[in-house]
Amino acid sequence: MDLNLHKTTKIILVILCFGISIIGFMLKLPRVFRHYDKELHAAFYFFAAAFLNILFTEKKPSRHLVIFILLFLFGAMIEYAQAYSNKFFQTRIHGRFDPEDLWYNTIGLLAFSGCWMVYYLIFLISKGNKEKAKF
Repeated sequence: MDLNLHKTTKIILVILCFGISIIGFMLKLPRVFRHYDKELHAAFYFFAAAFLNILFTEKKPSRHLVIFILLFLFGAMIEYAQAYSNKFFQTRIHGRFDPEDLWYNTIGLLAFSGCWMVYYLIFLISKGNKEKAKF
């Protein structure tokens, strides 16, 4: 596959997924899920981090850190947008700004980062063993 087409496909996929996520976060959760709001926040950010890291990190810690920061900022912007949307539409389409949601977003990001660090350390160790095997 052409490298530029591959990059374009990744970017379109990410834009599509985050567009759907924004719409999903701007609506109230169905009643059946409301008791699991915090856990859903952590799970979403865990899997969003996994998705983006698989697509873009190429085993580079700096890219992992950039993804972590961007997802954290995305979560903060969503929380502010939820609060603002209630004022803008002059009706309650979502709840309020909830700092606890930011905390659970961060828990999801940290949980994935822990998994990623284990994976990265195993990669470094196996790479080191391969280098030693060459001599």
